[in-house]
Amino acid sequence: MAFCSKCGNEVRPNDRFCKKCGTPQSFTAGAETSASDPLRGMEPHMVAALCYLPFLGWIAAIYVLSAKRFVADRERRFHAFQGLFLFVAWLVYDWVLEGIVYEILPQPWYFSRVIKLGFTVGWVWLLWQTSQRQTVRIPFLSELADKSVEEQGR
Repeated sequence: MAFCSKCGNEVRPNDRFCKKCGTPQSFTAGAETSASDPLRGMEPHMVAALCYLPFLGWIAAIYVLSAKRFVADRERRFHAFQGLFLFVAWLVYDWVLEGIVYEILPQPWYFSRVIKLGFTVGWVWLLWQTSQRQTVRIPFLSELADKSVEEQGR
């Protein structure tokens, strides 16, 4: 099964144009999916939404970045990188900054819980927005994601 290189819509091998976005298709435009692809029946925007799954989205992000199906899909790769960078930001807070917070604040668990709740609510909100085909750009992280997609596109 082949996919459009622009929108990720499924196209048949003999289709000259994507029926969804009208992009001309070539034999190399969409990457083939194998029978072992765990997400082969899932819509591309839902695969992108999985990259924001709280605490587990990094697994979907790594899958998207390594799957042949998404090699030319810049939008899905953007979501994968942004979700991965958001997870790294959470790790930096959890492993490094939280220790500093516990040393300098008198009642640090309130502050720490609010920050962790903020990360979780943010992940759920991004998951919802992406599942609704909306692209949310997180300041700084989206710029890193754009640069990463651009560097891999060369």
